[in-house]
Amino acid sequence: MTQAPPSPANANSAEAPDLSQGWGEQRGRLRKDLRRLDVLFFLICTLVGLDTIGSVAAQGPQGLTWMAILAVAFFLPYGLLVAELGSAFPVQGGPYVWTRLAFGRLTAGINQILYWISNPVWVGGSLCIIALTTWEEFFTPLPGGWKYAAGLVCIWGGALAVVQSVRIGKWVPIAGAIARIVLLGFFLVSAAENGVRALPAGEFAPTYIGFVALVLIFNFVGFELPSSAAEEMKNPRRDIPLSILRSGLASLVLYGGPILGILFVLPSQDIGSLGGFIDACKAVFTVYGGSIAADGTVTLTGAGSVFGGIAAAGLIGLLTSGVTWAMGAHRAQAVACADGAGPAWLGAISEKHGTPVRVNLLSAVLASLLFVVALNLTGGNGEKYFAAGLGLTICTTFISYVITFPSLVVLRRKYPEVTRPYAVPGGRAGAWLVTALATGFVAFTVVVLIWPGFGVGWFGTDGAAADSLPESFAGERLQYTLSQVVPLVLFLVIGLIFYALGVKTRRSKG
Repeated sequence: MTQAPPSPANANSAEAPDLSQGWGEQRGRLRKDLRRLDVLFFLICTLVGLDTIGSVAAQGPQGLTWMAILAVAFFLPYGLLVAELGSAFPVQGGPYVWTRLAFGRLTAGINQILYWISNPVWVGGSLCIIALTTWEEFFTPLPGGWKYAAGLVCIWGGALAVVQSVRIGKWVPIAGAIARIVLLGFFLVSAAENGVRALPAGEFAPTYIGFVALVLIFNFVGFELPSSAAEEMKNPRRDIPLSILRSGLASLVLYGGPILGILFVLPSQDIGSLGGFIDACKAVFTVYGGSIAADGTVTLTGAGSVFGGIAAAGLIGLLTSGVTWAMGAHRAQAVACADGAGPAWLGAISEKHGTPVRVNLLSAVLASLLFVVALNLTGGNGEKYFAAGLGLTICTTFISYVITFPSLVVLRRKYPEVTRPYAVPGGRAGAWLVTALATGFVAFTVVVLIWPGFGVGWFGTDGAAADSLPESFAGERLQYTLSQVVPLVLFLVIGLIFYALGVKTRRSKG
């Protein structure tokens, strides 16, 4: 049967473009089990990931200053943009369909590959390394094949959660959101009891070097993910804008507090991008039992060891970030394939689970391959693997945003008659402003991730571009750049192959 994305829920054909041809059987397998509170927890789990907290804290107090600036200059415009698109076009597949309506199937299909494939890169990259590093820091080393086995358990455990029906699967982001709130709250309380370092006011001054060295914007993305499951929500037109507002405020607190706590506990020069939050957790729990040696080595004993173990379990459980992103990105990819932008068999929805099981399993296979290959290429160097994996994840996601975000102004022009329960204030000028800000920041981030230090030393500014390279790639700019560019080119080729494999579906649609 020919498959295509469904039309917007709760909208008739006079209000919105109808893309539902041949989707009837597939749509009937979707289950409306997502309520407003579920969407809120979904977004908190999506937005608040701990793999970037160490990177921000490593830049010192100015990281907090930049967070405040970007909250206004990027996070707010981005939230407004997605709130309008998500409530005006509450379509299964969300970002893919917005881009498809704005720029056509080919552009949207290749763009969607980048958006989808960033998830297995992230899961098989930085999230696995965070989990394995945490295990080794708090429990026991993972020598030789044990590291590979543990990583694959993480990946396939997440895959098992993603394939479940939304009624069951939604408990993963709910549990993940609660774990974040509890873990980060407990960390702050423990940091306060442990005593704090003074933070000179001058260190809060923002610098260009500090900005290009940060991955802050990645802390502020994910608003569009619930829209990929819009037709599994009870009331997407109402719940998407409200959940964006509430989760946005919550994420600012849940990010800012721990970063400040890390800076109170550890000097910025002692904070690594990978282990910053992990090291800080160990340090603060010495207040319950343990000690910190002169060389900085932390030993936990008694109650400190118990609390450290609980916190470690929570950190490892934060792989739920990858599961939650997968729940959205995989659904959008399935819709793209059903629409003819990929092989039709990947667009099928499981009758038993109501989820795109085939896309989910393919993603787990890719994450496993990336994990094994990258671990070998880096010689087991966790810091190097983490830096390359996180940079590539952000690049692939943000390149897709460069195409998706302008959909707002294009769809306002192409479909002015569509009912918009929420609209970006300021009319046409307001829409252009939020689009320019959101798109500009993600495009700039892509540039500085592929070429760290871009602009440093220009126009008389201090510093050297080489200093902005990840510490694990110091003096290895070519190796780092290749670690980003080569996979990106490969992903674009995959996008073209997927589009070619969808030719039969496109022909059947006329």
